Amino acid sequence: MPVPDDPAHLTLDHLPALLHHDVSVKVGGVDIDGIIRGKLMSKKKFLSIAKSGFGFCSVIFGWDMHDQTYFKELKISNKENGYRDIVAHVDLTSFRRIPWEKDIPFFLCSFWEPEGESLSACPRSLLERQCEKIDAKGYGAMAGAEYEFFTFRAPEAATTSSHDSSRNSSATATFLQRNPVNDLPSLEQGMFGYSLTRPSHNQDWYYSIYNNCIKFRCDIEGWHTESGPGVYEAALEYGEIRGMADRAALFKLCVKNTSSRYGITPCFMAKPREGLPGNSGHVHVSLTNKETGANLFAREKVDTNPPFEDVRHLSDLGRMFLAGILDGLPDVMPIVAPTINSYKRLVENFWAPVTVSWGLEHRAASIRLIAPPTAPPKGTRFEVRVAGADTNPHLVMAAILALGYRGIEKKMSIKIPPLGKGQDVGGDADKGQRLAKNLKEATERMKKKGSVAREVFGNDFVDHFCGTREHEIRLWDEAVTDW
Repeated sequence: MPVPDDPAHLTLDHLPALLHHDVSVKVGGVDIDGIIRGKLMSKKKFLSIAKSGFGFCSVIFGWDMHDQTYFKELKISNKENGYRDIVAHVDLTSFRRIPWEKDIPFFLCSFWEPEGESLSACPRSLLERQCEKIDAKGYGAMAGAEYEFFTFRAPEAATTSSHDSSRNSSATATFLQRNPVNDLPSLEQGMFGYSLTRPSHNQDWYYSIYNNCIKFRCDIEGWHTESGPGVYEAALEYGEIRGMADRAALFKLCVKNTSSRYGITPCFMAKPREGLPGNSGHVHVSLTNKETGANLFAREKVDTNPPFEDVRHLSDLGRMFLAGILDGLPDVMPIVAPTINSYKRLVENFWAPVTVSWGLEHRAASIRLIAPPTAPPKGTRFEVRVAGADTNPHLVMAAILALGYRGIEKKMSIKIPPLGKGQDVGGDADKGQRLAKNLKEATERMKKKGSVAREVFGNDFVDHFCGTREHEIRLWDEAVTDW
């Protein structure tokens, strides 16, 4: 049977031919922190479970990113249920080959309860549930993602031979256990955004990132230096929101694995260095007509009497979607700012939004409206600028979609005026409320009874996710830091 070029058309019947020359397959699923956890399995084993799914230890939803079990027993995985198995279902449409691992085949999985329901805390499933709501209305959702990250030169580490040495991210981890974090050297020094010269110093690495992303089906649309020592930014190719979330998570995996081979350690944490801008993870979203592909945020005729001048070209549906995001944003802050460090980025005067705010082409507001006259009608969209590069893309996109859909369902109107050009976030003209200043404040708001998060995601997800954030907060409260 001929194998289709587009994985979207793959079926179980195609697998024997697709994997004819392979002896093994890699599979992975996304955990609550956006890390892809997985394993290698034999081709025989993979073919036997491709239809039914396979057991996967639920502990990946019972521990943090350092494999430390949560202090608070959460419902999905705990001592009482023996850290039971959940079911991982293979998504055939996610097929790609891993270029830095001799083109071994790879598939993403979603996690399900053994009884047959999608797992409440599975990030891919959470996004899928939001997409089902808009699918029922005849809408489609498109998204794009932009990630900034710092790069550091991995220190030299002795290997088995006293005369040999290697540089990779494992050496960086060892170095940071023994040295102050500021001793780790940046890949380059100084501030030089959009430099055409700087990438040439490490051009093998620079082009390997770009080319591996193409081969790994997480294509980069734009790739450049950003302002900061060793800081780079990649804009990923715009596409359907479920596939976009997958590509965003896989992009980070690609960058980390490719970079390590060049002795370079990338860092996606929100604020790696004091006194410098942090790493953003901006997400662009629009809704489309599923049948025609038309952008539903674009207004057919200019509104001559709009509630705000900035929305003259924005459709009524787009206005309600924007109103929903603005109304619910404070209640989902732990999703767009999930770590202690996230809130070091969200401070005044560092190109990061700190209030519930919006504006046409306003790059300091929480929500930047991109619309005519500076963009064509088909490019009308919202850029959510609160999220950092440390976020889980599936959760962020699920939150944007859920809040926007809630705005449509409730026919919400925009309650706060836009920020004008030259008006600062947090200034006198900014009428939006201040967003949470730390993870504890944000988590308390998200978990409270009747929160918008509980309304759009349900109690099971909110209880689990907030439990994971409370774990993070407790570890921080117990830590004795350099400060």
